[in-house]
Amino acid sequence: MRIDNLPPRIRCAAVSVACVVLSLLFCAPAARAQRARVAPPGDAPASAGPLAHLSPKLSRRDLAKAIKLVADWQFARLPQQAQYDWTWAALYTGFLAIPDKIAGDKYQRAMMSVSEQLDWQPGPRVMHADDQAIGQTYLELYKLYQDHKMIEPMMARLKEEMAAPDSADPKRPLWWWCDALFMAPPVYADMYTATGDTKYLDFMNGEWEITTKLLYDPSKHLYFRDASYLDKHEKNGQPLFWSRGNGWVMAGIVRVLKELPANSPLRPKYNALLREMAAEMVSIQGKDGLWRPGLLDPDAYPLPEVSGSAFITYALAYGVNEGILDRATYWPAVQRAWGGLLMHVYADGRLGSIQPVGAAPGAYTETSSYVYGVGAFLLAGSEIYRGVK
Repeated sequence: MRIDNLPPRIRCAAVSVACVVLSLLFCAPAARAQRARVAPPGDAPASAGPLAHLSPKLSRRDLAKAIKLVADWQFARLPQQAQYDWTWAALYTGFLAIPDKIAGDKYQRAMMSVSEQLDWQPGPRVMHADDQAIGQTYLELYKLYQDHKMIEPMMARLKEEMAAPDSADPKRPLWWWCDALFMAPPVYADMYTATGDTKYLDFMNGEWEITTKLLYDPSKHLYFRDASYLDKHEKNGQPLFWSRGNGWVMAGIVRVLKELPANSPLRPKYNALLREMAAEMVSIQGKDGLWRPGLLDPDAYPLPEVSGSAFITYALAYGVNEGILDRATYWPAVQRAWGGLLMHVYADGRLGSIQPVGAAPGAYTETSSYVYGVGAFLLAGSEIYRGVK
């Protein structure tokens, strides 16, 4: 039947229904595409004003002041649209780590809003760790609220990934770049905590082992960024190990360890890996307490790299707090590192000296600030806060 043969009232109703259907078909995907658009994760203005000159004392009062200053600066610059991109996922993780005693539930409520805007969905790429990193935010919130809708989409994603026929093929590593060890393994460990199903730990551990066999140098106790860097060297002839990539690995170890039961047979392996990397990092820590982009040729780089340094600091503080690392040896390193990080906080709260998105040491300025570096800073500060009275 033609619509123009219908009575006027019915014809109007039919047109209205058609408009609604067309809106759902065309406007909803457009809205999803708009939501999915990645917001710029940072910038580097020519000038950022004076530094904050924060106290490096490891007191809860001084730590809280620094954490809140940096967090609020970044919080005021959150994009209107929620982001699932890995750059923002690292920031969201940092916001959720901030103790309630510092800011109440302000950041927690904001991360709940972000997650609801994203419908608790991962990014679009099924077999890509970057698009799973946002799952850490969802699963942290699930621990608080125990609402199954918060983890159902991520559970479906992990199930699909684990069922892929080549997911455990050593010749085609799933996590082929070292920073992926922060993006995806903690999500699997979190999902184990949420469900009690050991299949998530088994899969995570198997894939971690594949990546480690490919990229970890057992003599240097550091990870190459990916297989294309296995034969690359610094100007001084040392192998090229990227500080940010290794910082992400150490943070990934921490995020896995905090989900493993005390009696887990996996715990000794990840404890040992953290100890090896921590010992190496302390041996090459800069005089300013921080680490340069290329770890084994610090003289080749004019600036420290704050995002990698902050993740390293986070891992060292966690290791001390949990008794994995010797306090007498490693807590002074944490103190030096925190003092160094504060030297890159501006009076308005901007955190500088953060390398933009990349895959190896690259150029940046003192004012360069990116959200993943802020997330790392918040994780480090919050973990140090946990360890002091």
